[in-house]
Amino acid sequence: MQLIKELKYQAWAIAWTILILIFCCMRTDGASNSGLFFEGFDKLVHLGFFYVLTVLMFYGKITYQHNYRFRSLTIFKIILITAGIGAGIEFLQATFFTYRSAEWWDFGCDMIGVMMGVFSYVLLHKMDYEK
Repeated sequence: MQLIKELKYQAWAIAWTILILIFCCMRTDGASNSGLFFEGFDKLVHLGFFYVLTVLMFYGKITYQHNYRFRSLTIFKIILITAGIGAGIEFLQATFFTYRSAEWWDFGCDMIGVMMGVFSYVLLHKMDYEK
């Protein structure tokens, strides 16, 4: 029952995860040759997707707790969950959506985005704590 209540506060993060999954598994025939995207654009998108996901997960947790407590366990859980999502997407791209390429660099950029989100959370918490 408590898990369902907590998941209610993660609705934005869940919706964003579904959006990430859709975008990372859809066909992009000819998009890279259109001239609109630069080399490495895909990596930047992965970084941005996972930065926003991490921020939304922290937002849901803070809203659920009704306070802004700093907890290392929360950070560890969010890193673990986002790593699982990133690895899962790369696994899907390697096995089911073979028209997409699974790359370690994509997963690396996912984790850089996550670490940027964690850094933002820690930095903002430190600023709030010092007031």
